[in-house]
Amino acid sequence: MGNSVGHWEGNTLVVDTTNFTDLNPFPGAQNLHVTERITRADEDTILYQFTVEDPGMWTKPWSGEVPVKKIAGPLWEYACHEGNYGLENTLRGARVADAEAAKKTAK
Repeated sequence: MGNSVGHWEGNTLVVDTTNFTDLNPFPGAQNLHVTERITRADEDTILYQFTVEDPGMWTKPWSGEVPVKKIAGPLWEYACHEGNYGLENTLRGARVADAEAAKKTAK
């Protein structure tokens, strides 16, 4: 929803995004600028950091970070399940089946 340009700073991928469309996630932002930093912290962790700024919208930039841990098995893109309202019940059913199998094994 904007123009993104990436570059490397050592082992960190830095992505700067500007020129957002009207569909940006912050209605009313006029000069939105997002900087994302993606760094491999260790063998099993990627550190995702971001900073959001728009002087006309906020008095100062704000930031956050999320460590992303490696998981076993496939990772599905969010869009594959967007609007899949039955997914919650599918997962709940799988957890119930797991619990029943664990009870049988424990006996």
